[in-house]
Amino acid sequence: MSGELTYDLAVVGGGPAGVAGALTAALAGRRVVLLDSGPRLGGQYFRHAHGASPEPRFARQAHALLQRAGVLLGRQVWALAREDDGLVVHTHGRGGRQEVRARHVLIATGAHDRPLPFPGWTLPGVLTAGGAQALLKGENVLAGKRVAVAGTGPFLLPVAAGLAGAGAHVVGLFEASGGLGLARHPVMALGKAGEAAGYALALAAHRVPYRRNHAVIAAHGDDELRGVTVARLDRDWNVLGTEEVACDALATGYGFVPQIELAVQLGCRTRADADGTPVVEVDARQRTSVPGVWAAGEPTGVGGWALAEIEGRIAGLAVAGAREVPGLLLRRRARLRAFAAALQAAYPVKAGWQSWLTGDTLVCRCEEVPLARVHAARELGATDARSIKLLARPGMGWCQGRMCGYALSCLAGEAQQPPRRPIAQPITLGALAELPQKEH
Repeated sequence: MSGELTYDLAVVGGGPAGVAGALTAALAGRRVVLLDSGPRLGGQYFRHAHGASPEPRFARQAHALLQRAGVLLGRQVWALAREDDGLVVHTHGRGGRQEVRARHVLIATGAHDRPLPFPGWTLPGVLTAGGAQALLKGENVLAGKRVAVAGTGPFLLPVAAGLAGAGAHVVGLFEASGGLGLARHPVMALGKAGEAAGYALALAAHRVPYRRNHAVIAAHGDDELRGVTVARLDRDWNVLGTEEVACDALATGYGFVPQIELAVQLGCRTRADADGTPVVEVDARQRTSVPGVWAAGEPTGVGGWALAEIEGRIAGLAVAGAREVPGLLLRRRARLRAFAAALQAAYPVKAGWQSWLTGDTLVCRCEEVPLARVHAARELGATDARSIKLLARPGMGWCQGRMCGYALSCLAGEAQQPPRRPIAQPITLGALAELPQKEH
């Protein structure tokens, strides 16, 4: 890389962490550019339809950012690389390939849904909880007329309440966990009591059944979803009894997987989060182990939009050269991180889900790899997820293991490993062909 770098900071991700970090650095006089694959700022948390307004606080931040920094929307960031004295952000979108050069990069790429496989989960009409919410918030489209919501974790509440409020008949919210959530952490739960009460009132107003210790363990239909099998579970998620429920859509989710591919590309150190998920390791100022690279929001641990915003602000201050981070921000971050860890402990994924599977259940939907083939690979000597992948091909399709990676690790009996993908987002071969050839 030669000549002066274009930007002081390039931010990847237009959600609360990215916008807060970019705006903070821009207000401090730094030249900033933010890149996001979506058509509008907001990320998954503040996704909104064209012409609609996002959450007011975020809307003000986004408006201020558009006045003070470069914002490139509709750009897939598929790789980060270091060249001499700076960093190169490789992007692709309408108009083709584009490179953005900066002295510093803030990775604020958010997370995606963590599904679990079960018989029938590939039927049309079965989608992730985040997918159902994205359709509703981003396009004003209902996932179906009769919708079941299932999985574990507090995210299911706003999904079910949103669908019911928009006119769907939500036949039930089936929460696999049976504990008392944050009852063991009343001080932490107090701050969320109003929000939870609002969802509870919305579900009650629309007569949505909320059933703990229940899960959808199978989906049924020929060419589309017709109904689901709902099971009553014990504390380890083993089946105690079942019933059939008619529906034409199912929104399911078992937490989230942070998107850390770009950080791993650059060699940033990772750590295991409270639930074992690999996340980017950062210091008190949100710096990664790689000079010039920062991370905020879900890539450092799933914790919600409020934590993501705080981490983005801290990263923006640090990139701008602030000698100290205000103590108020540090205390709020510590409190919100403790709350996030408590949530993960309150809604764990139990091993009993594996008993829901049958030999012909697809574990990897992209490559159509059934459970029987995974078992066959283990019988041939595969001892970990990587060797199973090489023998049976799960995780080698379009999504590159984003949907089946967690399940495959569980079936292999090993801890999740950081994703190692030279291409972080799907792009065309034509985009790769546009890359300049290095001289040797």
